[in-house]
Amino acid sequence: MKKLLPWALLVLGMVGLIVAFAVNSSDARLAANQDWSPFVLVTGLLLIGMVANDDGLFAAAGHQLARVSSNGLVLFIGAAVMIGSVTAVLNLDTSVAFLTPVLIYTARSRGGGEAPLLYGCLLLSNAGSLFLPGSNLTNLIVLGHVRMSGAHFFSEMWAPALVALIVTSIVIALLERRELRLESTDLSESSSATLGLGLAAVIAAAVLVLVLPSPALAVAAVGVIVVGWRLITRKENLAHVVEVVGVRVLAGLFGVAVALGTLGRLWSGPATMLSHLDTWSTAGVAALVSVAVNNLPAASLLAARTPAHPFALLIGLNLGPNLFVSGSLAWILWLKAARIAGARPSLARASRLGVVAVPLSMAAALVILSARGLN
Repeated sequence: MKKLLPWALLVLGMVGLIVAFAVNSSDARLAANQDWSPFVLVTGLLLIGMVANDDGLFAAAGHQLARVSSNGLVLFIGAAVMIGSVTAVLNLDTSVAFLTPVLIYTARSRGGGEAPLLYGCLLLSNAGSLFLPGSNLTNLIVLGHVRMSGAHFFSEMWAPALVALIVTSIVIALLERRELRLESTDLSESSSATLGLGLAAVIAAAVLVLVLPSPALAVAAVGVIVVGWRLITRKENLAHVVEVVGVRVLAGLFGVAVALGTLGRLWSGPATMLSHLDTWSTAGVAALVSVAVNNLPAASLLAARTPAHPFALLIGLNLGPNLFVSGSLAWILWLKAARIAGARPSLARASRLGVVAVPLSMAAALVILSARGLN
């Protein structure tokens, strides 16, 4: 059943794409032009993240974090910083795909409960995806009408993003406080990283995302080059690359996003509704629609026309998915990574944390947004 889901999504997306172009090719092209860049960017980031993971960068960071953490709370704070940083630079999907097993290992190596780091990786990746355009595909879809560099976006959104990350961290720490009482363990075995292609690619991606207003092709080129070298030197195989990137899922979501983007251009209902809402209502609607249809198609539908409150819309699209598994692709990647690492994550437990964290983090981010005079 699990193997059929990517194929089902691919078929749904391709059917949606064909129908969109058949109904109105002009609007479908506009929707595709708005949506292609985010999907190309995340593909490049996932490729770079795969190489960085293979070089041991994430595992070494997790091991070092476990070594320097004097107690469970310090470990959790350090993990939150690491999750937020990786999410900001390499996208939330890269974060959950590669940091989830690292953090599970980190918790186990200290002899304590893994729940705070396991569920924290998912919720904090979603919460930390407001820092840069490339941190979340939804950012790029919503900003498709506006040419804004990564540095400009960061200058506008760093404060709401930071407070959302902090509030989500506090909620997880309080609700999972029992499992933060970790025993200190002697971590004499070292975990080393290869300072080569992975590190160079991560640095290049960070610079490109910050400097270029449209970094998708450049970042994708970096990803293709470093993975291509791994393939040529037979340190990687194509089947694994396709599996890690999730080509079928990304292609399917792209088709669905274009279909809904076309609908949003043909039907003025979503744009009219958003034009009559304030920032708080906009964020709330975005959160609910994200859970209903996934945040990527939701972004394409709600931002088919220039939204009245784009930053508030992003807060709902990025934080709302923490409510339920249908909210974002990150949930699927997180489940897959956790199960491979031997964990048994509970969707109900993750959602319970999200039900508390989402309204509080959204409210905090919106207060900061209003205080900074943004919408």
